[in-house]
Amino acid sequence: QVRLVESGGGSVQAGGSLRLSCAASGWTGSCMGWFRQVPGKERDVVTTMARDGPTYCADSVRGRFTVSQDTANGILYLQMMTLKSEDTALYFCAAFLIRGRCDQPSAADFRYWGQGTQVTVSS
Repeated sequence: QVRLVESGGGSVQAGGSLRLSCAASGWTGSCMGWFRQVPGKERDVVTTMARDGPTYCADSVRGRFTVSQDTANGILYLQMMTLKSEDTALYFCAAFLIRGRCDQPSAADFRYWGQGTQVTVSS
């Protein structure tokens, strides 16, 4: 069983920064990712990371968001810079790819999810 716990969300003004953390326990597999969701819409991929490094990044966040991991302590990070109001969402950590590819991710491909952490960006 894998347990994922996100933290680091909050409210910030546009242009600001936040760093999200995902503490993982158990075998997370070869790929982990960050997703986000706003009410009434699908859960969209933000970025993924394979064991050998970052693998996928959505166009909407490329150049502003960076994924990294502390493998020794089982933590996945998402550094978010130059935040925009459209980045407002509930952010989820995902682990254990059951199908598909880490460089072509979708929410349906991951087995384990955290509870989410809210990011609110005000303009």
